[in-house]
Amino acid sequence: MSLAILYSRALSGMDAPLVTVETHLSNGLPSFTIVGLPETEVKESKDRVRAALQNSHFKFPAQRITVNLAPADLPKESGRFDLPIALGILAATAQIPRDQLDQFEWVGELSLSGELRPIKGALAMTYNASRSGRGFILPKQNAAEAALVSDSVVYPAASLLEICAHLCNKTPLPRYSSPVSPDTHSVNSPLTIDLQDVKGQIQAKRALEIAAAGNHSLLMVGPPGTGKSMLAERLITILPTMNQQEALETAAIQSLAQGQFEIAHWKRRPFRSPHHTASATAMVGGGSIPRPGEISLALNGVLFLDELPEFDRKVLEVLREPLESGHITISRAARQTNFPARFLLIAAMNPCPCGYLGHLSGKCHCTPDQVARYRGKISGPLLDRIDMQIEVSSLPQEELMQAQPMGEKSSTIRERVEEAYQLQCNRQGKTNSRLTVKEIDQLCVLDTTSKNLLKQAINRLSLSARAYHRILKLARTIADLGNVEKINNQHIAEAIQYRKLDKH
Repeated sequence: MSLAILYSRALSGMDAPLVTVETHLSNGLPSFTIVGLPETEVKESKDRVRAALQNSHFKFPAQRITVNLAPADLPKESGRFDLPIALGILAATAQIPRDQLDQFEWVGELSLSGELRPIKGALAMTYNASRSGRGFILPKQNAAEAALVSDSVVYPAASLLEICAHLCNKTPLPRYSSPVSPDTHSVNSPLTIDLQDVKGQIQAKRALEIAAAGNHSLLMVGPPGTGKSMLAERLITILPTMNQQEALETAAIQSLAQGQFEIAHWKRRPFRSPHHTASATAMVGGGSIPRPGEISLALNGVLFLDELPEFDRKVLEVLREPLESGHITISRAARQTNFPARFLLIAAMNPCPCGYLGHLSGKCHCTPDQVARYRGKISGPLLDRIDMQIEVSSLPQEELMQAQPMGEKSSTIRERVEEAYQLQCNRQGKTNSRLTVKEIDQLCVLDTTSKNLLKQAINRLSLSARAYHRILKLARTIADLGNVEKINNQHIAEAIQYRKLDKH
C-alpha cells in the first residue's frame, strides 16, 4: 500500500492539537504537494525533505507525492513536520517498516544532511502526547525539557538515520530519563541579592512580603534613588516555591517564546522587566502567528514596570483585563489564541515630572497642575486594579551611611510567606488575590469595629467597590501572615494604609 499515516503536533497558544500526517504515492508526473493549510515554512519542507533523504542514501521516489496535514482547517507552521513527512515517504515506498509508526508521535526539523534541528514548544507538545498514550520522538536538543512532563515517554534522536535504524530494529533509541525530578527545586534567584541589601524602607519591605504571600499587585511611588528597583528585583527571593503544575506552565510558555527551556531555570519564578518603549503587542503578545508577550512570559512570576507613566497609555490599558482574569485572548481574522497571564505586577514611578517631590533636599519646583498631569498618565481604572500603592521616601543621611545590614534576610521572610501561601492553598486552593466576591463574603467576615473602620475609609477615600474588595483581600493576607483565623481592625487598618493614593 502506498499510503503511510503518522502523528505529529501543531501549536495553538498553549495547546498542541494532534495532526495526522498522511503521505500518499501515486502514478503520474513526479510532483510533491503538501495540503492542509501549510504556512511558508511547511511548504519549504519539500526541498529539505528531498535533500535529507538523498543525503541519507535513501531513494526519493519519482512519483506523485501528496502529503495531507489533517485537520485541514488548522493552520500549520514551522519546520517540525519535516520528520513525519520524510518518514511517511520512506514508509510509503517500503524503505522502512510501518508496524511501529502509530506507536509514536514525531516532530523535528531536518537539515539538508538529515540531521535533526530543535523545535519550539516541545514541552507543550510532549504534555499532550503523554495523555494520548504514545511515545514522543524529537530532536535530542529538546529532550531535557520534554522529559519534564513526569509521565512522558521521550526518545531523543540526532538524525533521520538513527530513527530509521530504530524502526528497523537495528539500533533502538534509548528512552530519555530526565535529570530533574519533579521534587527538584531550583534556586529562586542568585545568592548575590537579598532583601537585606536595601537599607531602611521598612514599610516597602512589609508591602513586598504581603504582595508575595497573597500575589497582590504593588505600585511604589518615590524620588529617584530610594531603592524602588532594588526592592522589585529582590521580590523573587521571597516568593513561595512553585508547584509541579505551575512549573510546567511556566516552562511551556518559555519554550514557546524562546524555542528552548533552560533546565537550570526549572521551578525558578520568572522576572520580566520590559522597557517603557515596549509596544502593546510586545506586552500582551500577538503577530500573524500569535506569540506570548511579556505578561505571559511573566507567568507565575513578576512583571516589573519601571517608570510607569513613561509607558504608552494604550500599553498600560491593555493590562487591565489580564490583571482581573489571569489570561489574555489574542483574536485574529483566522484564529483566536489564549495565553495564561497570571503574573504579579510590581510598578514604580516618580512622584512628579522632575522626580523630587517630597525629597529631603526640597529641590522640586513642579506646580500642582504639572504633578496632576503627570500622575494622570495612569488611568483611574488601572490604578484601581493595583492592590497596594505605597510611597517610598528618601532615606536620612545617617541611615543611608550605616554599614551594618538592616532588616531581615530574604530567607527569614520567605519562611513566613511560604506558611501563609500554604495556608491559602489548603483553605481555598488559590491565593487571596484570586478570591471571588462570594469567597470574600465567606472568608473575610468582619466584626463591628472593623466594619466601622472600613466604612470611614470608603467615605473619606471615595473607594470603589473594587477597591473595597481589594482591601478585604489584603486584610485576609495580612491575617494569614500572622496566622490569625479572623480578620480584626488592625488588619483592616494596615490594608487601608496601602490605598493612600486613592485620595489624590
